[in-house]
Amino acid sequence: MSEQAPLPLSPTPRSTVNRYPHRAADHRQVLYNVLDSGLICHVGFIAEDTPVVMPSVYGRDGDTLYFHASRAARSARIFAEGAPICVTVTHLDGIVYARDVAHNSVNYRSAMIYGTGRALVDEADKLKGLHVMAGHMAPGAWDYGNRPDSRDLLRVAVMCLDLSEASVKIRNEPPSNHGKEPDLQKWAGVLPVQTRFGVPQPQGDVPPDLAVPDHIAQRRMTP
Repeated sequence: MSEQAPLPLSPTPRSTVNRYPHRAADHRQVLYNVLDSGLICHVGFIAEDTPVVMPSVYGRDGDTLYFHASRAARSARIFAEGAPICVTVTHLDGIVYARDVAHNSVNYRSAMIYGTGRALVDEADKLKGLHVMAGHMAPGAWDYGNRPDSRDLLRVAVMCLDLSEASVKIRNEPPSNHGKEPDLQKWAGVLPVQTRFGVPQPQGDVPPDLAVPDHIAQRRMTP
């Protein structure tokens, strides 16, 4: 059986990468990889004529991105009204030191998703969204922890966004001299950046003989 070709990103006019287009990804699996390896997204929207960018945990299921906030939050009301939003996820992979400080840069992987925010109302839909987010933060967390009850579901707002309109841009390059003759007496190169998990710190009332759950211990070993 032949392998199925990766689905294209099919960029729209506003999701087309115009600057350095060679850094743009052209298929959806790269988008999934960037989202699945991140932990925090930033949600941009307009609130009372003012631009707002809100950080949030999130999770992905297929071509749907889930994120949440307090039901009393301004963002929950705005998304319930069907507001246009833009969600970004960025990984910093390295600091790029050029010989000319004006050309210092970073190596990165970034995704930008455009669409209409939607607040979930049905309890089953909200539970699914919370399940996806819990599994994204630590696979196995949903099975280990206490499930949300009706009061929890009343307090939390779960939002979702379709991934149909998205762009991905990746820089993984050395410094550029931008056409100048390099000054070989100055160092240039890349300082790699990595995010790692530390030692789990139990809450003060956790019994000392209660072991760290496997899903958290295994998460710590993830690069």
